[in-house]
Amino acid sequence: MQWKHKHLLDVDQLSKEEIYHIFELAKSFKEINKRPVKKVPTLKGKSVVLFFAEPSTRTKTSFDMAGKRLSADTFSLAKSSSSLKKGESLKDTVLTLEAMNPDCIVIRHWHSGAASFVASCVKCSVINAGDGWHAHPTQALLDGFTLYSLGFEFKEKTILILGDIAHSRVARSDIKLFTKLGAKVRLCAPKTLLPFDTSTWPVDVFSNLEDAIQNVDIVICLRLQLERQENGLLPDLREYSIRYGLNYKILKKARPDVKIMHPGPINRGVEIDSHLADFERSLILDQVNSGVAVRMALLYLYILGTK
Repeated sequence: MQWKHKHLLDVDQLSKEEIYHIFELAKSFKEINKRPVKKVPTLKGKSVVLFFAEPSTRTKTSFDMAGKRLSADTFSLAKSSSSLKKGESLKDTVLTLEAMNPDCIVIRHWHSGAASFVASCVKCSVINAGDGWHAHPTQALLDGFTLYSLGFEFKEKTILILGDIAHSRVARSDIKLFTKLGAKVRLCAPKTLLPFDTSTWPVDVFSNLEDAIQNVDIVICLRLQLERQENGLLPDLREYSIRYGLNYKILKKARPDVKIMHPGPINRGVEIDSHLADFERSLILDQVNSGVAVRMALLYLYILGTK
């Protein structure tokens, strides 16, 4: 397939066929990650800037590892070590990076729309690693690839996204990806943690977890993003955990072979029982593993595929 996209800003840019193309490419890169020597010369001589203005463990490290395993040179920049800390504008920062002629900028920023703005300022490719509440396309793609690797038939499945939907860029991108692939998506959260208007979203919305989890195939738990929330959205964490935390008792109402996912980081004992996070049907570490392969595929496509 000839790759026609210069930037990855959200999954709604991608067709169903393009998503599956990414999955197939990721499958081949996943094999490389199992080798004793996990490196190929595919992107030798190319440079990738990892510009993370928000904290990150999984996304940043996996992009760094993905670039290095493809033999690209990767350079990390955080807000604390950039001129943003001195008051420089985002535009001036990215124009400075652009002047150094990178092949790709991977950006995470607290403002929704930041990745799109950066893409409008630079000539190189831009990959959105999370912008505010807006989108996290690479997380959605790795979530989808994790299930695809298990032979998951999306059109036959029901997926429940549970937790802080209102502040979650992962939820928004997951909804777009899974519905595009034919899955049915349910949302469950207290009303204060649901977006103001979900009537136009292709989902079923629940406020009662016992109803929402009936016969679902996948449960995706979301972290409570307390740093983005206003005071008063939740009475306390204990009550939230009792009503919306995933535990063994509530999980029995799902399908017998239900799988559990979480984009991380996990608040054990809040959004998910600690033992369930390590349960045999948990795919949480599989998601991390998939992240490297998917991001290798994306760096390959967005650096070489558009040339």
